Amino acid sequence: MTCYDLHTHSTASDGSLRPEEVIARAIEHGVDVLALTDHDGTEGISQAELAANDTSLSVIPGVEISVTWGSNTVHIIGLNVDKNNTKLQQGLVEIRDYRKERAVKIAERLEKSGIKGAYEGASQYASPVMLGRVHFAKFLVEAGHAKSIGDVFKRYMVRNKPGYVSGEWASLEQAVTWINGAGGQAVIAHPARYKITATKLRRLVTEFKHLGGAGIEVVSGRQHPEEINNLAKLANDFELLASRGSDFHSPDNAWVELGRIPDLPTNVTPIWQSW
Repeated sequence: MTCYDLHTHSTASDGSLRPEEVIARAIEHGVDVLALTDHDGTEGISQAELAANDTSLSVIPGVEISVTWGSNTVHIIGLNVDKNNTKLQQGLVEIRDYRKERAVKIAERLEKSGIKGAYEGASQYASPVMLGRVHFAKFLVEAGHAKSIGDVFKRYMVRNKPGYVSGEWASLEQAVTWINGAGGQAVIAHPARYKITATKLRRLVTEFKHLGGAGIEVVSGRQHPEEINNLAKLANDFELLASRGSDFHSPDNAWVELGRIPDLPTNVTPIWQSW
């Protein structure tokens, strides 16, 4: 049976392994088809494709786009995108420019709380094109301001804490349009993780489907079996395709490992069925 993992990250965004290391680890863990879906950028795809040459692994070019929907941040994955598509890349550049602005604001707020050198400290963990909250978290742990990355997010990166800056990302319509325009399929990432009601989630899916969205992640990282069943029902209710991805970021998170996620339920239509 073919093993698909269609949601992974590398050092091209906030993962800890280089794209070629992600490929090697995926092969080790029995993955047959892997999508590299770094946040708001496609810079790691060429390296991943090169590393997968002459191996058993197929690489799907992907991206995970940050979206502001109402007062919520949601993530939309693009699978099988043309990484050279002009409009997609223009959109991703705009988001990354905003990321830079947000990083400066995060550093300023941390400095006001007595933590100096946060921007420079976080930059040493980041790629040249993407500086995010995880990189600040790594700096804060290394500098002794927190015990773990999880601790950083609780104490510094949530509303009313020193390092919190709200996100102002792409619209849902922009993200889906960019992905479809680049020949890809748009997928709602980890729907069970958003802190929204079931009614709001159905509203999100309704709008997403209307805009031309193709699928939702029915299986993602750590999920309770009941969540998987609920998302399978949601996919079928809206006639959406079902995707599966670990949301792998680092070998340090043993509970979110490449390929080590449940199979899709048998009552859904896999997104890869028509590939």
